[in-house]
Amino acid sequence: MHYFDHNATTPIAPAVLELLQKVQAEVWGNPSSIHTPGQRARQCVEAARSQVAQLLNCDPKEVVFTSGGTESDNLAVLGAPRGHVVTTAIEHPAILAAAKHQADCTVVPVDSNGLVDPEDIRKALRPDTTVISVMHANNETGVIQPIEAISAIAREAGILFHSDGVQATAKIPVDVRALGVDLYSLTAHKFSGPKGIGALYVRDGVKLNPRQFGGRHERERRAGTENVAGIAALGAACALPKQDVGALRDRLEQGMLTRIPDAHVNSAGAPRTPNTTNIRFPGLEGEALVISLDLAGFAVSSGAACSSGAVTPSHVLTAMGLSTAESRASIRFSLGRTNTEEQVDALIAAVEKATARLRKLAPAHA
Repeated sequence: MHYFDHNATTPIAPAVLELLQKVQAEVWGNPSSIHTPGQRARQCVEAARSQVAQLLNCDPKEVVFTSGGTESDNLAVLGAPRGHVVTTAIEHPAILAAAKHQADCTVVPVDSNGLVDPEDIRKALRPDTTVISVMHANNETGVIQPIEAISAIAREAGILFHSDGVQATAKIPVDVRALGVDLYSLTAHKFSGPKGIGALYVRDGVKLNPRQFGGRHERERRAGTENVAGIAALGAACALPKQDVGALRDRLEQGMLTRIPDAHVNSAGAPRTPNTTNIRFPGLEGEALVISLDLAGFAVSSGAACSSGAVTPSHVLTAMGLSTAESRASIRFSLGRTNTEEQVDALIAAVEKATARLRKLAPAHA
């Protein structure tokens, strides 16, 4: 099986897995205990906190460990003072659902490339707006949003600004100070770490209302005994050498566009993460192509993994103005450190064969 669905999750890197197993077996103390086993665990947690901080260019004390991207997003939006939320139509459901549980929310549209206009964010602000949440990079298209421009608007208005960085972290450079964000989410399993562990950057001085209660863990921002092994693995994933797969992504796109009639790259006119392409194959049902490729030994996706099995078209693509048929004819290919040129070329050939066969079966192409 050749894996081209790294935006859904990534294989855990061997070095990260080795550390995860070692810490799980040997560092079993509670980090809050003052005896030697407990302090050894505390050292693991704080070493990882420094690794996350180094990746984000922040102070270690600004890193809050969570169970993953969804919890980080929820804590950012629901932990802000109760009030009006401004977000966008292409956000992950973890943001859109959380925003609906605040006092009120405004969902700002995007253009045909999936880009939000910072001025639309400005126009959506109200006197009772307490937080703006705009993702750094989109999970389906890879489109990178103008975070610096939006953060300037938020600072001018004195409003908290959160960015969901789950699909950006370790794919593009992330400097939370340069971005100007107050809150930034990430999760380990999107960049060669394990599932079930993530983090939220909370700028020093920002007060969040906790979403779970108990002990005084994480400087009273997230109660619960720390997942020491997971945290150590997250730190190790943050320290992995960066791998640029942009050339492989471009090779994949060009091969598809050259060899498959009517293929079209969604969001081709916007800045995107170097590992992601979303390609539309008119006349096809994306799910049929996904299944066909799976049988041929290739894992790809017709949208976000969180929406697998959904009968509705992608909310991201429809927000960009695609019709239901166009949305359902779109496939996401997301690459990672395990992919090679040979795999890319084999995938192009497999898609060419599958699309030709499926189009013969489609009424519009019969």
